[in-house]
Amino acid sequence: MAFRDIVGHRTLVGLLGRSIERGTLPPSLIFAGPSGVGKRLVAVAVAQALNCPNNGCGECAICKRIARGVHPDVSIVEPEESGSIKIHQVRDIIDRAGYRPFEGRHRVAIVDEADALTSEAQSALLKSLEEPPSTSSFLLVTSTPDVLLPTVRSRCPKLTFRGLDVDDVATVLMRVKFKPGQEGQARVAAATSDGSVRRALEAADEDLVEVRNTALTVLKGVADAPPGSPRDSQRRRVEAAKELLPKGKVQPMVEREHLAAHLRVVSSILRDVTFLTTCGAGPALANADVQSDLEELSAFGGERGRQAFMAVDEGLVALERNAAAKIVADWVMLRI
Repeated sequence: MAFRDIVGHRTLVGLLGRSIERGTLPPSLIFAGPSGVGKRLVAVAVAQALNCPNNGCGECAICKRIARGVHPDVSIVEPEESGSIKIHQVRDIIDRAGYRPFEGRHRVAIVDEADALTSEAQSALLKSLEEPPSTSSFLLVTSTPDVLLPTVRSRCPKLTFRGLDVDDVATVLMRVKFKPGQEGQARVAAATSDGSVRRALEAADEDLVEVRNTALTVLKGVADAPPGSPRDSQRRRVEAAKELLPKGKVQPMVEREHLAAHLRVVSSILRDVTFLTTCGAGPALANADVQSDLEELSAFGGERGRQAFMAVDEGLVALERNAAAKIVADWVMLRI
């Protein structure tokens, strides 16, 4: 994928493009940032720009082979089935880096999920990271750079990628998942993604329009009475919690995933309500297509909204730790 086709990260992409043009690209780099935001795509685009005769056009035979992972001068290392990147994989890319490019101008080794490198594999990389051959580059892609050894981090300048905004995630989803006319569903998936295309694609498998309708109904049902108020009813909130759970008997893992999808949508709605009540309407709304519904939830502005958002976030953490979905749903609803 050419630099021009990368969605988001314009500052970083521009910096990398200028560095390649000027011949000042550091030989070893860490691409750090949340999972699913395009770090690996940018790493592949760097490899294309370094080898393509047209500065990374994304369309020539060289660029296409690099994108498919079959170019002899570009190696992509990933975790094995064990979940680790072992020393034998690292030794292979070190050996290749020691030779002049076979076909292109520059050898590039991309280590995806570099946090999976074993300590032995990281130690084996050290000398190559510090003094790589002049025609070789190492790009370490990771969502948890602090897991890497300090000696590895000290040898590699770090570029920090941020989560994509909702419009950018929706743009990617329309390219790879949805058809024309499904922009609304793409935007709902993007709104729950926290800036990650990977998470948005996972969410897109749900009927997200229906999920959002359920989330809006549940929030409207408790909006008129904060927790603990005279009008509040625990039974009313527990009944509302049932709407966030799947109907019928399902496996515990499926139940947790179902609830998590609903809570992520609740979180995006609460975030939008907070924005509406403090800043007014604007392009920052993730759920702009249902602004009238958001305005009905103004009770969740201010401190109550903050507390509700925190409760939902804690509920999502509990689900990741395999807490029972029904208990989490009840607990969250009793707090918002």
